[in-house]
Amino acid sequence: MAAAVWTALLLSMSGLVGVRSDAADHRYMEGDQVPLYANKVGPFHNPSETYRYFDLPFCTPDHVKEKSEALGEVLNGDRLVSAPFKLDFMKDKESEVVCKKRLTKDEVAQFRSAVMKDYYFQMYYDDLPIWGFIGKVDREGKDPSKYNYFLYKHVHFDVFYNGDRVIEINVRTDPDALVDVTEDKETNVEFLYTVKWKETDTPFEKRMDKYSQSSSLPHHLEIHWFSIINSCVTVLLLTGFLATILMRVLKNDFVKYAHDEESVEDAEETGWKYIHGDVFRYPKYKSLFAAALGSGTQLFTLAIFIFVLALVGVFYPYNRGALFTALVVIYALTSGIAGYTATSFYCQLEGTNWIRNLLFTGCLFCGPLFLTFCFLNTVAIVYTATAALPFGTIMVIVLIWTLVTSPLLVLGGIAGKNSKSEFQAPCRTTKYPREIPQLPWYRSTIPQMAMAGFLPFSAIYIELYYIFASVWGHRIYTIYSILFIVFIILLIVTAFITVALTYFQLAAEDHEWWWRSFLCGGSTGLFIYAYCLYYYHARSDMFPSSAALRPSHISLHQVRVDLGPCPSSFFRLGRHAGNGLWRMMVDHLLNFACCPPTRKL
Repeated sequence: MAAAVWTALLLSMSGLVGVRSDAADHRYMEGDQVPLYANKVGPFHNPSETYRYFDLPFCTPDHVKEKSEALGEVLNGDRLVSAPFKLDFMKDKESEVVCKKRLTKDEVAQFRSAVMKDYYFQMYYDDLPIWGFIGKVDREGKDPSKYNYFLYKHVHFDVFYNGDRVIEINVRTDPDALVDVTEDKETNVEFLYTVKWKETDTPFEKRMDKYSQSSSLPHHLEIHWFSIINSCVTVLLLTGFLATILMRVLKNDFVKYAHDEESVEDAEETGWKYIHGDVFRYPKYKSLFAAALGSGTQLFTLAIFIFVLALVGVFYPYNRGALFTALVVIYALTSGIAGYTATSFYCQLEGTNWIRNLLFTGCLFCGPLFLTFCFLNTVAIVYTATAALPFGTIMVIVLIWTLVTSPLLVLGGIAGKNSKSEFQAPCRTTKYPREIPQLPWYRSTIPQMAMAGFLPFSAIYIELYYIFASVWGHRIYTIYSILFIVFIILLIVTAFITVALTYFQLAAEDHEWWWRSFLCGGSTGLFIYAYCLYYYHARSDMFPSSAALRPSHISLHQVRVDLGPCPSSFFRLGRHAGNGLWRMMVDHLLNFACCPPTRKL
């Protein structure tokens, strides 16, 4: 069984190369059949709502062949089947008949509903994606009840070749070859297609470049660089802010201890020095805290691996299945990091039930994700959408989680338990905790989270627009280097703002900083989720329509976009980003409070 799962993993990794044609070398001779697959149809304004191509009553081939797909392609909603068109290499065709069909009233109504929602179709020809609309709406009258709906019945394919290879393909529809589907009545239709082959000097290696050029246009790059400059200014302001704290506030304390030791010993301690015996008191719910820290570390590692794959060119345009394959495989293989980090930290906090902590770690991210998936997959099944995963794919994922993720999590937990690392507090913790003084409302958790999340979000929101436009639209995002720079800036800003707020919390004699700093570091995810809802309602054209399916898919993609904008991941990435810095800062402050420098004689 384990061998089968590892075989499935290797097959899944093969999906990183994208949708592959039957001809592995993409070389053809004149008259050879070039693979053409029909993928899906769906409303243009909501790319996440897609259905199988033959869910609409198009001409069906005598033998419909389903293409075997990799794991990532299935997760992406691709359902490739043989198309009814035959585009043999270098063979022109003029008004070739696909089929003659008499549409029933129900089929006419089905086509009319699709045309009304601006349905498009997607196909793959020798791995090259092509799109086209299935019809048009005549809106000459202002009254929607008087609109006329027409179905395209003639498709033109323009194919460009270089030597023995296909370089480019474009599809267009004949605006004069229309079928009126406005009324519910039986209609005779003759579906046609035309193929024209043209020679080009574009090399095969550059045939995918045109799909990524839209995101690299000069005015788009200017906006991206403006976003980076805006983020860098934010980083500089925060750096200056923290430098002011360390140089002005702490310098006074150092000077006081260095020049007036006796008066310091007699004076009553205030601020963060007053609570030096309480700061390293273990947090409440330490098992959950350690589990969240472990999950954050794993997701942070996952994000780094995804960025590395993106920067080396694995995720090229219209190869989104590779991203999902990489997410599943890398998440499974990095689960040992979560187990080690969580159990090691839990044992440092003198926890005894490390097995329960390990269960928390394994379920903290996968549990909510599984419940969300069950709901969304049920909705997709009801609507027969391609987002519904087949039973076989679900079983592969379950086997990967059972036979790969879980064992590695346990092994990591055992290694963390046996690491023998101890919690090195710079000063002794008092037996009884000090009472926290009454603080103003703006020093409570919620206002602090709002302040901590706003600045990091302001540094990345411009880039988020392009990411959401790619997920919920037809834009192409390929500038991974800029995205990586923004990601690094996000980590820096999150860490800096968490350090600053933690210092102010300690200065106010509030020693319960563990969970506060954790939540403040991850509060950016709440702003991202809010912006996600705003984009869905205000910036996209997906609302309102398909009352149950489309609002459900907003949650689906909020879980799927895992390079950073996914809230669950950003919670952990933000929290993990600030973890090391605020631990170092508190250690330094408390070490100084417990062992102040002595005056030189």
